[in-house]
Amino acid sequence: MPSPTISRRCALGTALTLPMACKTFRNPGPPKRLLVLGGTRFLGPPIVRTALAAGWNVTLFNRGKSGAGLFPELERRIGDRNELDYASLETGEWDAVIDTSAYVPEHVRVVAELLSDRVQHYNIVSTVSVYGEQENPTAPLTEDAPLGTATPEQIADTTKIQQVTGQTYGPLKALCEAEMRKVFGSRCCTVRPGLIVGPEDSSERFTWWPARVARGGELLAPGGPTGDGSQQTQLIDVEDLGRWIFELTARQVEGTYNALGYPTPLSMETLLKTCQEVAGNDSSITWVPDEFLLEQDVGQWMELPLWIAGGGTIFSLERALQQGLTFLPIEETVRRTLDWHLQANGPEHPFRRTGIAVEKETKVLAAWHAHQAAGKTSR
Repeated sequence: MPSPTISRRCALGTALTLPMACKTFRNPGPPKRLLVLGGTRFLGPPIVRTALAAGWNVTLFNRGKSGAGLFPELERRIGDRNELDYASLETGEWDAVIDTSAYVPEHVRVVAELLSDRVQHYNIVSTVSVYGEQENPTAPLTEDAPLGTATPEQIADTTKIQQVTGQTYGPLKALCEAEMRKVFGSRCCTVRPGLIVGPEDSSERFTWWPARVARGGELLAPGGPTGDGSQQTQLIDVEDLGRWIFELTARQVEGTYNALGYPTPLSMETLLKTCQEVAGNDSSITWVPDEFLLEQDVGQWMELPLWIAGGGTIFSLERALQQGLTFLPIEETVRRTLDWHLQANGPEHPFRRTGIAVEKETKVLAAWHAHQAAGKTSR
């Protein structure tokens, strides 16, 4: 007899069916015990909430500085990874540990060795930035693709999280994965997210678009090589990721998994039109081709968030989908993100880390319209 199934809507309206076992983790007998390294910032709370809803006992390990008011009922072990201060973890046993704050290989090695005899399963949150240069950059990147490497000097010079740079972030994460596997062998799981989005996202990369559309008026949009907005973008809602990481942990799933969406490609056009629908204002989108944006010195990824000229790397989702990764509708992600942003920051919030300045956006739009007019005249 086939196992019971449930359906959950993915981002673009496709119904996904997965085993009921992927969604229910209330076990008979005493509650299971989960240790979360981190747990109070962005990705941590969705993991913790999912575990608590499943009836697990949760222990948090962190410095006790961020999110101090969150989960006051939970046991906390205080320590500082930068100082290799794991003294508070010298006692206790857990069914699983989820490591949300692994950036420095030595940090992972020391805690993994400390916990190896008292934890059954280790799940580390890594990143798709671990991948190095690829021979065929047009093919979807699988989990078996070559990884980036760090030099011995870079490794030796990085003993604290604050010392991790954009250049070393991915290679050091790959080494964190390796340190976990050295100690836990097959008793571990690696999740490699892409861009994580949603409420509480301090990076501002995704949030900028719902906020910019909500501001109204004409907005500059990356049109891709042909100027039609068809460039695909991949991202994952923090709630989807947090829930799924716990589900993998509860089932003690082994292996390595890219974690981002969607099963059906999400184009910039679909994303920005969804932002318009959610905002419900008079904003208008002007699609400008990559070549012209580069000529106008528009910065990729951060100045015009999510945009990479020619299209960025696409990551394979096959393994993650087989392990039950599902997605909230993109409309819900946009709405939750915008609601949080407006409540936390207000409509006039200046984006300092991302987003094109108003004056530059106006200038580039004017140049594009003049370019188009000149082209029509010449014909």
